[in-house]
Amino acid sequence: MSPESEADPSGETALPGVLPEALRAELVAFRRDLHMHPELGNQEFRTTAAIKARLEKAGLEPRVLAVGTGLICDIGRVDAADVPVLAMRADIDALPIPDSKTECAYRSTVPDRAHACGHDVHTTVVLGAGLVLAELHGRGLLPRPVRLIFQPAEEVLPGGAADAIEDGALDGVGRIIAVHCDPRVDAGRIGLREGAITSACDRLEISLDGPGGHTARPHLTTDLVTAAARVVTDVPALVGRRVDTRAGLAVTWGRIESGHAPNVIPQHAELSGTVRCLDIDAWRQAPDIVVAAIDEVANLHRAKSEINYVRGVPPVVNDADVTGLLRDAMVARRGESGVEGTEQSLGGEDFSWYLERVPGAMARLGVRTPGERTVRDLHQGDFDADESAITAGVDLFTAAALLDASTR
Repeated sequence: MSPESEADPSGETALPGVLPEALRAELVAFRRDLHMHPELGNQEFRTTAAIKARLEKAGLEPRVLAVGTGLICDIGRVDAADVPVLAMRADIDALPIPDSKTECAYRSTVPDRAHACGHDVHTTVVLGAGLVLAELHGRGLLPRPVRLIFQPAEEVLPGGAADAIEDGALDGVGRIIAVHCDPRVDAGRIGLREGAITSACDRLEISLDGPGGHTARPHLTTDLVTAAARVVTDVPALVGRRVDTRAGLAVTWGRIESGHAPNVIPQHAELSGTVRCLDIDAWRQAPDIVVAAIDEVANLHRAKSEINYVRGVPPVVNDADVTGLLRDAMVARRGESGVEGTEQSLGGEDFSWYLERVPGAMARLGVRTPGERTVRDLHQGDFDADESAITAGVDLFTAAALLDASTR
């Protein structure tokens, strides 16, 4: 492998580190292998072993995290205090949903498991960037050390980022970057935004209890199904009136379960859902606001409530300077047309925990085939990515590493 400099249209020498065709083909095959063998959070043993073996083949020394999955790998010496590391993070876990693609040679071989959020693409991008940068380092062309972080359990609240950080992932790190697949952006392009680019995300688990009874006499007991239904409808409305609407604090339910017979008022009901928030200050107040609203509605209907409010992740807030680095990197590789603006989403991402400690930014990596009208959305069983996005991601990260020194 020998990534060489190339000439840009102006005749000047462009950045080195162009992805060689042979490595590009290898990375596509690597991604397809991951796609066929998805593993859930904290169970990514095969995935971790595959990444580790390829990095070691390149002469690097990856270290598996203490939790047993995920790993960290440095390129260049990072023990000099005056040389801050640029970290590149990928998440490696899959989702517990079936792969519903039909005409796809690399669809998941594991029942009810799928890389439906693009983590296989993220992993392959960081691996590819690491291999290219390792080659440049060997030739003395890498200006600063780089750390590769392959993080487990992003889909498991509050996220595997905390385990990676505890294991030293950010020791010596000055900046950190990441990408997330976006099926609404064309492959070959990235979406960027300064400030919050994702939202906070928490999880709610609620139990409602009452004495039960006959549906002929609801006035003599707690009408638990009605109580649960009112929690579902009234709590989001109450919450929406207790914070500034611009904060985007939203409660959305994913599961409600109660009862076994049409003529029996049940004694128990369960609800679960998520709390999402655009604003970090409102997110810090969210547990008190949401719990109070649930208790009020439950008490009104004489239901006893038990609430498990599981703190998740804050918003990913992109640092302006690091966002500028990503913009400059993509423009250097792809020109101005390679970058577009993007909106803040209501999705959650535990990359936010890294940004609580060091400056960083996440870009949206386009994975839609240009001209395609059908959107294969994230967290759906038919999700797939245009694999030219892998090359674009490697281009972005290698250029960011090379430009990082000039922006400090």
